[in-house]
Amino acid sequence: MVTKTLEITCSEGLRAKSAALFVHTASKFDSQILIEKNNKKINAKSIIGVLSLGVKKDEVINVIIMGSDEVAAGEALAQLVETDFKRA
Repeated sequence: MVTKTLEITCSEGLRAKSAALFVHTASKFDSQILIEKNNKKINAKSIIGVLSLGVKKDEVINVIIMGSDEVAAGEALAQLVETDFKRA
């Protein structure tokens, strides 16, 4: 199991475009990926779930990853957040 604590620093928070990019990136991996905020855990591969968290700019989320490609998934999601959701 890999756990990442990520601060969402993009101006819109984890909404619309950034949420879609997060879900798209998470969906590339076989591992189960959860986002936790305020003791609520949701499936990171669900756009509705991600949007339901209402993550705003400068809020912190925990990403919990369990599975065969958990390390790669954690690195990819952390990079996505650290680059303010800009694709390479």
